[in-house]
Amino acid sequence: MADPALGDARREELVSELMAARRAVGMALRGGDAEAENAARARVDAAKRGLGERGDPWWDDGAPDFNRHMARNTPYAQWYRDQTRK
Repeated sequence: MADPALGDARREELVSELMAARRAVGMALRGGDAEAENAARARVDAAKRGLGERGDPWWDDGAPDFNRHMARNTPYAQWYRDQTRK
């Protein structure tokens, strides 16, 4: 989800760049060009960071962030165990 504080024009610009960068990754992969692939992946990362999909969170709901934690090491451990038993 993109940062809702972005203006419509900026969000559209970043989404357009993201799609172009993803196409460039595909072209580089099909062409076997590792240097172009790295450059295209850097463009994808920059666009995603601009959109707020990567990097520091743009939201602040006061809840602890358990991203990048194993579910068993979070308050969601029991919920996770229940899901895997099915």
